[in-house]
Amino acid sequence: MKFLETFTGEPEGSKLGITCLGIESTAHTFGVSIISIGGNTKPEILSDVRRVYQPEKGKGIHPREASRHHAKIAASTVTEALKKAKTPMEDIHIVSFSQGPGLGPCLRVGAVVARSISAYYHLPLIPVNHAVAHIELAAMLTGVSDPLVLLVSGGHTVITSFSSGRWRVFGETLDITIGQLIDQFGRAAGFSSPFGIAFEEYAKKSQNFIDLPYTIKGNDVSFSGLLTTSKRLFRDDKKLEDICFSIQETGFAMLAESVERALAFVEKDELLLVGGVAANNRLQNMLQGVCKIHKSNFFSIPKVFSGDCGAQISWNGIQAFKAGVSVGISDSSVKPSWRLDEVDVKWRSN
Repeated sequence: MKFLETFTGEPEGSKLGITCLGIESTAHTFGVSIISIGGNTKPEILSDVRRVYQPEKGKGIHPREASRHHAKIAASTVTEALKKAKTPMEDIHIVSFSQGPGLGPCLRVGAVVARSISAYYHLPLIPVNHAVAHIELAAMLTGVSDPLVLLVSGGHTVITSFSSGRWRVFGETLDITIGQLIDQFGRAAGFSSPFGIAFEEYAKKSQNFIDLPYTIKGNDVSFSGLLTTSKRLFRDDKKLEDICFSIQETGFAMLAESVERALAFVEKDELLLVGGVAANNRLQNMLQGVCKIHKSNFFSIPKVFSGDCGAQISWNGIQAFKAGVSVGISDSSVKPSWRLDEVDVKWRSN
């Protein structure tokens, strides 16, 4: 691969640890990260470079256009990650990639780049589940050991906890995710995706609550009615800040209720918030209140790593490789609908 000519040499492996090049490409972000871990040291994130596809205002992510964006900037992103990490290719021991879930065209770009590096430099190829990787990076950064997890992003809304070799689902969305709710409303209001940061800022400007559909079925949530009503209110010239505030209060209250029931059931003393929507301060405050009631400790992934990034893929790649997980090129097809509770988690003890 011509873009790696500066970083030549055969990787020899390291007796002291593992250095992984991880590639994330599930949706709008193409990210590359280098993480290294020694035999008796904590993981060190040497670099984390991201390039984000930005759709036009009022439009969402177009899979084909996003994949073209990823293909165009893939070479320079990998090169930049290696340079920022001050790590030549001969010091890379494994390459990991997001195999799913996600947008098929975007996933395929990351997979092709990972396969090419793996084949050219004779490196083990490690497939990573994007949702599991969100959780594992957050666990590493916060130090939690056995949490109940709320994963909230554009692609995920799920309450999960580890048991008997897998992350088990205790609640999830029945239609769209909380991130899709926010982004789709933002597009209807004339903004581009992602809308999360602007959404929170608009919500802060209001205390005028508008009654919106509140839908929980069992321990699952449904946001489609909330979205439809919010779009209608915007067309009826209700103030944007009032609608954002009401969406935030209603949608997050639904999540908090479901989390509280799950926390009471599993009786964990740790709650971990992960995913892009984890950056929202109001959601954090609501969940902190839930934890106070149940005498559990609240943890949230640092905001800088809450969104999609190569660091989550690189770190989970190291975990999986140490547990004996790797695939050949022929077994590295992407899995756009790969659920986190379908993953055999060999690196965690039951």
